[in-house]
Amino acid sequence: MPALTHRAERAHTYPPPEWAGVGACALPATTDAAVTGLLECHALVLTATGPWYADIDFTSHLCGPGTLLWLRPGQAAAFRPAADGAAEPRSVVFRSGLFAPGELPGLEPDDPDGPGSTPLVLAEPEVFRSAMDHLAADAGGRAGTVTAALLRHELAALLLRIRSLDGTEPSAVNVEARTFERFRRRLEEGYPSSRRVEDYAAELGCSVRTLTRASLSITGRTAKQVVDDRVALQARRLLAATDLSVAEVGRGLGFGEPTNFGRFFHRETGLSPGQFRGRYAGPTGVPGQRRPAD
Repeated sequence: MPALTHRAERAHTYPPPEWAGVGACALPATTDAAVTGLLECHALVLTATGPWYADIDFTSHLCGPGTLLWLRPGQAAAFRPAADGAAEPRSVVFRSGLFAPGELPGLEPDDPDGPGSTPLVLAEPEVFRSAMDHLAADAGGRAGTVTAALLRHELAALLLRIRSLDGTEPSAVNVEARTFERFRRRLEEGYPSSRRVEDYAAELGCSVRTLTRASLSITGRTAKQVVDDRVALQARRLLAATDLSVAEVGRGLGFGEPTNFGRFFHRETGLSPGQFRGRYAGPTGVPGQRRPAD
């Protein structure tokens, strides 16, 4: 279960132990801003000394000492030292589905918009450093059911600490927030096959007006814009980090004709798919992360 996946040749990766589904790893990093990979699993990344650049879904974050990131599966990610001699961040990776729904109070680890999805500057980073060091040491020990259970408990404690930094209790949400949350979760499953708000409203048993009102309340974007934002994000991820052709990317997102996909992508990003991919490609035109495996 590598932390980063590439559809063509893989760069060197550092998987957690399969028997536990969680472990510590060295951070795949590069000095090339065009190198982008798609995450296969969750990754908790703590900058020990910094500074480092974390380019997550095409937004660059400068992470100083004591900055924590929780990266989710499917995100486009790249890491670059911002200064010579910057110590490599600590990182813990774990697979999706490790915790059952409701197992961790107030937290669904596989929620793509959960806590830590934006950088957290920790008031007490040594607490997290110590916990991650303990987890790394235990992951390097003897495989077995006792150690696997220990690692899950250590990871659960880390995730609940991150959740506690959020400060918002789940019961505080209103009706519109609950409606939007249901919509967002359904969208994660349905965006490759439908961009029609009517379809999502019907599945959720509400009107388009209700769904749009909830979306505007939570995000400032209409329900249709939320759908298009999600499709455009996935298109950018696939164009930057895979060797799928533009037509294949479009078909995978429900566009029957490449021209329709091209018009959609240009409307959403201001660039053609080819122009966008060119930002992440080497001189051969291949997206920049595709280098021979070590």
